[in-house]
Amino acid sequence: MPQIRLTKPGTRKLSEVTKHLVIPSGIVSTGYPAVAAQCRKMGVVHDDWQQGLGKAILAKRDTGLYAAGIGGVILSTCRQVGKTFTFGTLIFALCILTQKTTVLWTAHHSKTSDETFEALAGMTMRSQIAPYVKKVMTGNGKQSIHFTNGSRILFGAREHGFGRGIPGVTIVVFDEGQILKQSALNDMVPAANTVKNPLILYMGTPPDPKDPSEVFKGRRRKMLAIEKARAAGEAASSDTLYVEIGADADADLDDRKQWAKGNPSFPLRTPAESIMRLREQLGDDSSFRREGMGIWDDDQEGSRAISPVEWSSTGVEVALTEGVRSFAVAFSFDGTRLALSGGLKHDDGIHVELIDAADGDIASGLSALADWLADRWRNVAVIVLSGAAGAPVLAQLLKDRKVPDVVVKIVTTPEYTQSCSMTLDAVRESAAAVKRDERAQFTHLALEGQSQLDESVSVSDKKNRGMSGAWAWSATTPDGDETPIESMSLAYWAAKTTKRKPRGDRERKAVFL
Repeated sequence: MPQIRLTKPGTRKLSEVTKHLVIPSGIVSTGYPAVAAQCRKMGVVHDDWQQGLGKAILAKRDTGLYAAGIGGVILSTCRQVGKTFTFGTLIFALCILTQKTTVLWTAHHSKTSDETFEALAGMTMRSQIAPYVKKVMTGNGKQSIHFTNGSRILFGAREHGFGRGIPGVTIVVFDEGQILKQSALNDMVPAANTVKNPLILYMGTPPDPKDPSEVFKGRRRKMLAIEKARAAGEAASSDTLYVEIGADADADLDDRKQWAKGNPSFPLRTPAESIMRLREQLGDDSSFRREGMGIWDDDQEGSRAISPVEWSSTGVEVALTEGVRSFAVAFSFDGTRLALSGGLKHDDGIHVELIDAADGDIASGLSALADWLADRWRNVAVIVLSGAAGAPVLAQLLKDRKVPDVVVKIVTTPEYTQSCSMTLDAVRESAAAVKRDERAQFTHLALEGQSQLDESVSVSDKKNRGMSGAWAWSATTPDGDETPIESMSLAYWAAKTTKRKPRGDRERKAVFL
């Protein structure tokens, strides 16, 4: 029987289509030749860039173990580039070549998981693949492909808890890697700890600012730092394969050369009509840049949870004064930075402002800060403090200045993480309200004096705290400072949750300075 080519050979190599490429250290061989031979038996011929990807994924060190076996394989690219086909055919071949291989293929959404299963299940019906397949199970919650040699691929959605408690897993595929929480990773990765040579594969598109993408973003930042170090001639080892394919950051969205740069399958595999349809369906230009062209927001190492649009739309140029005010001080983990913010609860919502932020010799300035707060405590509902490196000391200084204990509160970790999530929700809900031409219940001062807060918001993203789903603000650039956004969040939380009324300021006028 003649060979059925599911793809036609391409001419662009992996190095020619990637925007960022970090190869694992210590490679001496690859298991791809055997996989490629098996793919040919199945009627599959990979394009040149897919062959390069396969060689890198299956690269091995002198131990015979996968070079990316510890850190995993991370692929960031646009939609409709052939991610499912490339990974799927590689995994089919591996399942056929090695008996009793168990693969978990998981997406965040059930719809995506179902679509992937249907695509790969359809592939099993081809005459050159069918002889290797024992059965395909389609029942809800039982979607799987079973091979004659005992290998199997199990499909499911992370949103329904798929993957927990399955032992002896050889390969884990995290589809929709841009929507991956640390808690899901904690649930599934241990399943591969009992096999000798596992593979963890992540694939996704550049994340939307609203996506819970701390894992994907964090891995990317780490890999770009390694790439940068290597470019500078430094010896930077890696146990991870990172592949990013995307158009230029300033690409014209109608430039077909940029389409080809962002999608190596265009125009040979992916026709122009498919990309045009994708752009029409996504609507928003930013969404098309991410999902249609593979461009990360701002194309920087840093990332942010609050988008520029959300932040700017909730800003006001006139400071509010009528309401009940609270103060919040946040200390950095190492005690070298602090920030002070104010929160004002008024009739229509809550307004926040950064009052000051400082770094360096913080200890010498705590007395002056305590004096400033002590002069104003009678007109404040509560003063909240956060950060073990400075909060207890400042609390004692305030006590020494006769500030009542009922006014000063050192927040607990759950209260701190709650302040972060409450603030993010408030910003997003208010931004959506502004878009509907409604009043925002969360506002911040949008003036030049708030630049430190603006900068902090622009480089702060979510970082998981434990396995409960709680998270904290974390700066995503080397010089970033999360303390301003932390103090702002705590000020919002204090204004939102406190029931105490200030002793003075009977006219309820709040002037933070």
